[in-house]
Amino acid sequence: MNPIVYALPVFMLTMLIEAMVARWRGVDTYDLPDTLTSLHLGVLSQVASAFTKVLGFGLYVAVYERFRTTDLPTDAAWLWVGALVLYDFLYYWVHRWGHEVNLVWAAHQVHHSSEYYNLSTALRQTSTGAFVVWPFFLLMAVLGVPPVVFGVVALIDLLYQYWVHTEMVGKLGWVDRVFVTPSNHRVHHGQNDYCIDKNYGGIFILWDRLFGTFAAERDHEQIFYGVRKPLASYNAVWGNCNVWRDLWRASRAAWQQQGASAAVAVWFGPPAGWGGTLEHLDTATLHRFDRATPASVRRYAFIQYAITVVCATHFIAIAPQLNWAVRAAYALIITAGALSTGWLLEGRARARAIEAGRLVVVGGLFLALPLWFGWQAPPQVKLAVTALLLTSLAWVAASGDRQPARDA
Repeated sequence: MNPIVYALPVFMLTMLIEAMVARWRGVDTYDLPDTLTSLHLGVLSQVASAFTKVLGFGLYVAVYERFRTTDLPTDAAWLWVGALVLYDFLYYWVHRWGHEVNLVWAAHQVHHSSEYYNLSTALRQTSTGAFVVWPFFLLMAVLGVPPVVFGVVALIDLLYQYWVHTEMVGKLGWVDRVFVTPSNHRVHHGQNDYCIDKNYGGIFILWDRLFGTFAAERDHEQIFYGVRKPLASYNAVWGNCNVWRDLWRASRAAWQQQGASAAVAVWFGPPAGWGGTLEHLDTATLHRFDRATPASVRRYAFIQYAITVVCATHFIAIAPQLNWAVRAAYALIITAGALSTGWLLEGRARARAIEAGRLVVVGGLFLALPLWFGWQAPPQVKLAVTALLLTSLAWVAASGDRQPARDA
């Protein structure tokens, strides 16, 4: 069972607590459309991992079995501690290259695309990262770190980073000097000039201090989150694809104008371009992306996300048992839910028609099929789904005249 299945309730509960604390303090740290976009990106990341694990853990196992230089005991405490430190050291460099090399940034930028900073931002993860980062941890396989140890320390490193995505925790004294903390990581997510390309550590901030990429949070300068070229969308699929599209276009133009070497250089150059410098950011001119989504659409989108996350949890749990074609069909259904909900939040002109079609197709399949990807739904569940389907269709039809139409 994927451990993320068990972590999901903890994520949801802690986000609720954080939102309540933020409201009590009068801090504007959550925006529902942005939060739903982060959560949909998290869902799509987990769905994608059902297809890309072979590029990470699968290749790690293959390299370990064929090329390891030693056999290390899995029952030795020093191995687990050493493996965690080594993993975090390698993570520092993977993360750093994710900001300094376009090929890796195209995947990693997803995580930085929110203009808010809260626990949901931690779940705003890429669906394409596995294609570009898989080689970086193979050193551990060659050194003989057993796959089970590698898998556990990788999970520890990932889960540790969840709690640092918050504005509700201030500076922590000596802890900030050793570990990655909310204060350190807020700097990493900032657009401010002093924040760019700083604080890459996963668990230990010591790597940044050692390699000259550390910056302390400034007490009297507000941090503005996001990326210099804003995503300006609630579309989780576009959130994954937009920079890849930009790089493809830039590479094609370079090929036509300067040849193959220039085209390759686009992919391996820094986001600011070879020899380029990042312009000063006037934070006084910044405005958060906001479609002024009506409250009724926000409530509807939240309900649809709740349904999507139930399906995604089921998918994550059973994916290893499904053949690729069936797995792809289920993944497409989940992706369609994220895509349609994003368009509704943006107020696109054809979003309601697309959503109605999605409801009819997916809802109809659930009610008509005897098994939903191996699960036989009880009559009570099918009755509840029928009521929800009819209510959703009624809302989509009734909301047509009230929601502003946008095609941007």
